[in-house]
Amino acid sequence: MNDAHQKLVDQYVEIAKLAGSLAHEIKNPLSTIRLNVELLAEDFSADPEDPLHRRALAKVQVVQRECQRLQDLLDDFLNFVRVRPLKLEPSSLNGQVKEVLEFFRPKAQQARIEIIEFLAADLPTVLLDREAFRGALLNLILNAQQAMPEGGQLVVRTSATIDGVALDLIDSGCGMEPSTMAKMFQAFFSTKKAGSGLGLPTTRKVVEGHGGQIRVQSEVGKGTQFTIRLPIPARLAADPAHHRVDRTP
Repeated sequence: MNDAHQKLVDQYVEIAKLAGSLAHEIKNPLSTIRLNVELLAEDFSADPEDPLHRRALAKVQVVQRECQRLQDLLDDFLNFVRVRPLKLEPSSLNGQVKEVLEFFRPKAQQARIEIIEFLAADLPTVLLDREAFRGALLNLILNAQQAMPEGGQLVVRTSATIDGVALDLIDSGCGMEPSTMAKMFQAFFSTKKAGSGLGLPTTRKVVEGHGGQIRVQSEVGKGTQFTIRLPIPARLAADPAHHRVDRTP
């Protein structure tokens, strides 16, 4: 890494720290506001027959919803700018996928989403920060759920590649316009009314932090496919003990 590149990295880290500190400072008064608004809501709901109280309560509830939106946005932003070295450990990609799918399965049943698994046996071991990777994967799955409001199918597929492993998430949802695909990884871009626009940028940040790549293909009315490609680090590729341990589909 040359000096100019290192300087840019250092500047980014400093800006991220400052932004994170500012977000934390905002959260403190926001918590006070939320608490007092909740107390106001309790006071105004004491006499639901009074028209004045009903109107006041409706306005207080609007403030409550907006406070929650701010809280969610701050949480997403802090997750996005968090400067934390990834703790990479030899891991089974299939194992991480199975954990996330088991967590999501009850929600999938409620949303009438059929999960179809094609997990290749005997995959090479990869290096993962398991917590960060599970969060990124869950975010993609929740995006797929939102694209299928009437239910549908989610195909989850893993495979070995020439230099690593690949994970495909294919949904039968509404698909995306090319203009949306061009901006989807930009911070704060969202097609959802209440979306923060930080979920997909955070996911890409995590994948790239693993030395991987994330790609998307989509067609309106037919669905979307996200593909994550992860490399096999040289030290694992050279070690037969780690090269192939994931033998369960």
